[in-house]
Amino acid sequence: MLLSACGPLGIGRRPAPPAGFAEGDRQDPALSGDGRWLASIVARGGRETVLLQEQASGRVVRLDPLRRHQPHRSPSLSWNGRYLAVVGQWGPRPTALVLDRLTGRLVPLQLPGEGDPERISLAPDGRRLAVERLRAGRRRIEVLDLSSLLEPDPPPGPLAPGASPTPPAGER
Repeated sequence: MLLSACGPLGIGRRPAPPAGFAEGDRQDPALSGDGRWLASIVARGGRETVLLQEQASGRVVRLDPLRRHQPHRSPSLSWNGRYLAVVGQWGPRPTALVLDRLTGRLVPLQLPGEGDPERISLAPDGRRLAVERLRAGRRRIEVLDLSSLLEPDPPPGPLAPGASPTPPAGER
């Protein structure tokens, strides 16, 4: 399926709405599954910080719980943008952090084993997180189960037969 637009391969380009930052300063983009939210990294005050922007209006959302944990890198969003995952500083070390934008709760993830997180990717439902880690010069990928920490952020629409929007209490 091709999108109708001009340009190579029929793909249209549309710059992100202005957010008060020069376009060249934005990097590491991540869209929510529904395309409503764009997270990117910008330089602010000499530190890398995550910027979350609603695409339709260009409105920038404050992310106060993440402010003390800069520099940020590798943002990732759940389907509806409820969860924003990012690599940030938690004390002296880089740590995978997940912000629940609905509740304002910031969850630092204690990663098993050794090695600092370099990049992360949050599953659309927010229940799993892929983490690229660097240890002794070697990179490896791990997938973490977050189902005991986070509620699902499902796409809108009907659920599969027999599915429930939230897991039973014993499965949380």
